[in-house]
Amino acid sequence: MQIALDKTSEEKFERKKLKWWQILFIVVITLGITASEYIFAYRNVADGIVLALALTMFIYLMISVFKFDSGITDCSESLALIPLYILFTASLPWFFINQQFLLPSVYSIILALCLWHIYQNHLSIHNIFGFQKKKLLKYILIGIAIGIPTGTVEYLVLRVSPSFPTFEVKYLLRDTFYMIVFVGIGEELLFRGLIQTDLTASFGFKWGLFGASFLFAVMHLTWRSIPELAFVFVAALILGGLYYKTKSLTASIVVHGVNNIMLVAVCPYLFRLS
Repeated sequence: MQIALDKTSEEKFERKKLKWWQILFIVVITLGITASEYIFAYRNVADGIVLALALTMFIYLMISVFKFDSGITDCSESLALIPLYILFTASLPWFFINQQFLLPSVYSIILALCLWHIYQNHLSIHNIFGFQKKKLLKYILIGIAIGIPTGTVEYLVLRVSPSFPTFEVKYLLRDTFYMIVFVGIGEELLFRGLIQTDLTASFGFKWGLFGASFLFAVMHLTWRSIPELAFVFVAALILGGLYYKTKSLTASIVVHGVNNIMLVAVCPYLFRLS
């Protein structure tokens, strides 16, 4: 019996040691994404792209060569979508695209990468989105109630300039469509539906929420504003908490979309008039 106990203890130790190396792998990926985005935004675009490419190759090489827990592999593959997104958006000839179609073009890449990931991993898109007809109106109203004040606060942080000389309803409607269908769905699907879900499955809700929120803030380094990073991180905690509590992306998508509508299509004109 003593031998059996010793063997069991040894196996537990090996599993624990392996788990720490796997945690380290996820930490390295997170740091790599942070470094890549920082260099891309603050130092040199070309170097940021090269680092994103190296990180993508590193992730897929490691999960191909070494045997990780399935949960760690899932986390790695969902995190790999971020450097892939950097690579795709940095390499395409955006100067050929009309500026009014630039936003949906960029976020179509995020949606395409997420849907490809869902298809390749045989995930249920219904379970990820968690749309519930009976609670749809409730979640939409919650999203609007949170999105209006958060969008106003973000505007006060960034003071975004108006896109057009005067406020026009047609541009408001266009931005509403863009911010909900492309930005809201694209970023919430990536950061909450995929990344937060995978991190939570492997490390628990608190670390999953923190990790996804941290990476969401990192991807806003291009604003070059420390107060904006703090705001985005707190906003991501709210969005992630909503997703976890409701088991649906509806509320977080609406919050995200309405927040951005207030930021770019309402507050720049509203505060200019006041």
